[in-house]
Amino acid sequence: MSEPIYLTKDIRRIEEAAKDLPLMERAGAAAAELAAHLCTDTAKDVLVLAGPGKNGGDAKVVAERLRQQFFRVTLAGPADAAALPVDRRWGLIVDGLFGIGLARAVEGDFARLVDYANTQDCPVLALDIPSGIESDTGRVLGRAVRATHTITFIALKPGLLTLDGPDHCGAITVADLALDLKKLARPTAWTASPGLFAEALKPRPRNFHKGKAGSLAILGGAAGMTGAALLAGRAALKLGAGRVYVGMLEETSLDPVTPELMLRHPDDALGQDLDAIVVGPGLGQSERAEALVGAVLASDMPCVLDADALNLIADSRDLRTACAKRRADTLLSPHPGEAARLLGATIPEVQQDRVAAAQRLARELNAHACLKGNGSVLVARDGHWFVNTTGNPGMASAGMGDVLSGILGALLAQKVSGEAALVLGVHLHGAAADAAGHGAGLTASELIEPARRIWNGWLIK
Repeated sequence: MSEPIYLTKDIRRIEEAAKDLPLMERAGAAAAELAAHLCTDTAKDVLVLAGPGKNGGDAKVVAERLRQQFFRVTLAGPADAAALPVDRRWGLIVDGLFGIGLARAVEGDFARLVDYANTQDCPVLALDIPSGIESDTGRVLGRAVRATHTITFIALKPGLLTLDGPDHCGAITVADLALDLKKLARPTAWTASPGLFAEALKPRPRNFHKGKAGSLAILGGAAGMTGAALLAGRAALKLGAGRVYVGMLEETSLDPVTPELMLRHPDDALGQDLDAIVVGPGLGQSERAEALVGAVLASDMPCVLDADALNLIADSRDLRTACAKRRADTLLSPHPGEAARLLGATIPEVQQDRVAAAQRLARELNAHACLKGNGSVLVARDGHWFVNTTGNPGMASAGMGDVLSGILGALLAQKVSGEAALVLGVHLHGAAADAAGHGAGLTASELIEPARRIWNGWLIK
């Protein structure tokens, strides 16, 4: 199920609108209930770390609630950092040092408390967000608590879901504090989920043929990089495109693994009766490659721009202008390095605020943009945005982006709208990786069959 996501400024607006309600008491009660469940140690010794702000207030309510349930609670603040016993066995640590308002590095006694929590061998429950994680970005500000569980109040925040956040949050629970968010502040961001675009997930009628499944051209495959275009083509076929033409810059007559792919000269591939185009996988940055990107941008067909197509656009004002003027759906899927080149920024600057970077890409290039990475950020042309929560570190291997491009192209060819194709495709890509297996050694081609199986499961539902 998809859940709404709010930036800090929106959460503050909600809190102000609900200021007459006992939000701190509700937050503390919800957290205490979860804390009691997590503290399975028979000693029932709980350390509650309380900071100076609202988060510290929530922590003190938790401490009081747990004491009422006969837990032995130690309440500690920065003044107690040097006095905490090194060899004490805790059943649970509650992190209430900093909440969503943190905007500076964690230092001094607060840093010592964070380090203490991170060295203890027990569950750690963070209140709202692990202390040291920036709420809107997922950045670690100096150092951060590594929680096993996080109970976040009112709604999800992007910092829980992207960049470093997922490595520090553990299992996330949302306590809405009995607020009607739709009345207080309608969301403009959500976690990616197939349920958001249920209208696009319809099974095929029996009276169906390949012409109705759409025709897709994939342009790329320069010398030494033919595998990229073939991976994209294989993924597109398995995701249901009726015909897939692969326009190879390096002359190749047949894909022996997937002979159903129609390998062509790029001009011939573009000359077909097409429904969508993917350009970029293994494309290179030659003059010929630049001309192909220009031809795609000049077309009135939905397209996916990836890899070298993005690098060429970053280096050409004319291509950038042509992209920004397109009316047909345009999908971008850069990794942080490609995004940095498109934005004239550095990779650290992009990663410093992934949501803002993705929003700039969508706005400046008039596209549906996906900034790939841990918690990929997806921004639609209309400004709505999403964070994807599927996928795992095993995806850090060559060719993953090519498979994603093929999936996105297949959905566009089948007349799925640009926004829906981006959200469904990225979510599916990660879900396929989760189904294929976690850890080192996962290859891009291993995602194609699980993606096909999961997609068809969505259609049946």
